[in-house]
Amino acid sequence: MKLHLSAPSDNLLKSAIEITGSKSETNRLLLLQALFSNINIDNLSNSDDAQVMAKGLKIADGEVDIHHAGTAMRFLTSYFASQEQKNVVLTGSKRMQERPIKVLVDALRSLGAKIEYVKNEGYPPLRITGTAITSSKVSLPANISSQYISSLLLIAPSLKNGLEVELIGKITSVPYINMTLALLNGVGIETEFTENIIRVKPKAKVEKANLVVESDWSAASYFYSIAALSKVGSEIKLSAYKKNSLQGDSILSEIYKEFGVETEFLKNQIVLKKVNKVVEKKVAFALENAPDIAQTIAVTCLGLNVDCHLTGLHTLPIKETDRLAAMKTELEKLGGKVALTNESLNLTASENLIPNVAIDTYNDHRMAMAFAPIALKINLGINESEVVSKSYPDFWKDMKAIGMEVREI
Repeated sequence: MKLHLSAPSDNLLKSAIEITGSKSETNRLLLLQALFSNINIDNLSNSDDAQVMAKGLKIADGEVDIHHAGTAMRFLTSYFASQEQKNVVLTGSKRMQERPIKVLVDALRSLGAKIEYVKNEGYPPLRITGTAITSSKVSLPANISSQYISSLLLIAPSLKNGLEVELIGKITSVPYINMTLALLNGVGIETEFTENIIRVKPKAKVEKANLVVESDWSAASYFYSIAALSKVGSEIKLSAYKKNSLQGDSILSEIYKEFGVETEFLKNQIVLKKVNKVVEKKVAFALENAPDIAQTIAVTCLGLNVDCHLTGLHTLPIKETDRLAAMKTELEKLGGKVALTNESLNLTASENLIPNVAIDTYNDHRMAMAFAPIALKINLGINESEVVSKSYPDFWKDMKAIGMEVREI
């Protein structure tokens, strides 16, 4: 489905939006709930990824197809490998079968897991025969996706001897590791994270717990971008958020000060306020701990005619698409100039944006949502707009709620 987007008649925005639970927190808690039935969860994400995760956890044998859901692929690999009586083939979309998983499979095999590659070495689909894992020490490169690490940490309390994970080298995406550990701690599981060693103690059962998932900060990023591109005096209220978030993307509240967006924290709510501020002609951000907001920031900069240098993006080429290459193509369609390395993006913005361009989304939800805010500056098309359902099914409805014209072509 192709959409045409254009700005509200007045870019002075006054809106209130409710956003469902974080996909990152939801998928972690769903796995913990499968291991410990005493856990109840409220404000679950309504994303496609969360739904396939929940569905996959209920399958005991046969094929488990997680489609495009990378988090589910990584978390379910460890889950099925550690559960006796489970015998599954874990598969996904064509793109998912191109995304590497060897580091995680090697780690699990070193612990005694029984995993075979169905097609290509190092990539899904995987044939997994669940087994009781008794080994308790494993080593991983520290600069890999934190989802590999969290996958192991989440099953650790259910293992007979717990788990000690040694991370070799410089650790990236620390907030996502800390999120996983905090959620484990929240249900009474003991953990320790000292230098490059993480330890999780075994626990046979947990006390009954009622947990509420915080709303998704990645989803909030698009409203930060909208606020930055709107008129001074605009206010957008988002719920439900908290100041001391477990989510790495909550760094948005600091980053977007550079673009004139102040964040007021209320009880279970944030208010984004566009204030008068001279924005620097060039900005630079290190995003090792929050790479998922790189697309949003780059588009914001293009819309404000601000050059930017973004680093720490080494995980983006193995996401739903090669996000670095996709950003270069789509930003340049709009008039920007982009230079890439394997872990950075340098944008030279343009005063003259090219209107009525159709943005390709590459089966990547974040491409659709990150580029949408620039419709406050120029009319825009979004191809395959339905891809947003992967993480934020209500996105286009919420765009209309803030006054954006969203029309199907």
